[in-house]
Amino acid sequence: MRYELYYWTGIQGRGEFVRLALEDAGASYVDVARQKGDGAIAAFLDGEHKGALPFAPPFLKAGRLVIAQTANILQYLGPGLGLVPDGESGRIYAHQLELTISDIVAEVHDSHHPVAGRLYYADQRAEAKRRAADLRETRLPEFLGYFENVLQRGGGRHPLREHSYVDLSLFQLMAGLDYAFPRAMRRLGRDLPRLRALGKRVAERPRIAAYLDSPRRQAFNENGIFRHYPELDDPL
Repeated sequence: MRYELYYWTGIQGRGEFVRLALEDAGASYVDVARQKGDGAIAAFLDGEHKGALPFAPPFLKAGRLVIAQTANILQYLGPGLGLVPDGESGRIYAHQLELTISDIVAEVHDSHHPVAGRLYYADQRAEAKRRAADLRETRLPEFLGYFENVLQRGGGRHPLREHSYVDLSLFQLMAGLDYAFPRAMRRLGRDLPRLRALGKRVAERPRIAAYLDSPRRQAFNENGIFRHYPELDDPL
């Protein structure tokens, strides 16, 4: 299978969670918009294709299938790429964890765009400071503490006792948070030894290490989900 991944150019965004799975598995795929531009995405969103109609990227074309939503894409890819346990309970649990990762990713986005996604950050700076403070002090400890407990229950190394797409997504979550909230994450990191160790192991996987060192891995920036605005981080 040669997969086609559709996501906006210039940012990692939610598409990066899918890229990491494809890269880790050594799958054959093309990052369509990076070759043809964002117009290739617009054609799909306008319904100029057969199959399911996505609301927004990321979406994946696999043969005649069109699959949208990050967690849904990973649920589809997991068995074929060997990135999810064979049993039904393990697959359901992996999907549950990925949906929870999607929840915190949405809250990270809303920390810098709490009023409206179409407004510039400068138009909602005061509201963003309040929202980011709650994220740092309440929501991040709750979510990351949950995943730390998941790792402990999974034996300490993996959420599902074996490598899966959830490991890759937790790596991306931690990398994004380290970029967006470096001071807060240094403070919180003391209580997250398993997540820190997981991130290090994922980064050292041969295909992931090669990907991270390649131009295919775009840098975090202030146009994506994980943005570094110093005023939204822990006070100096």
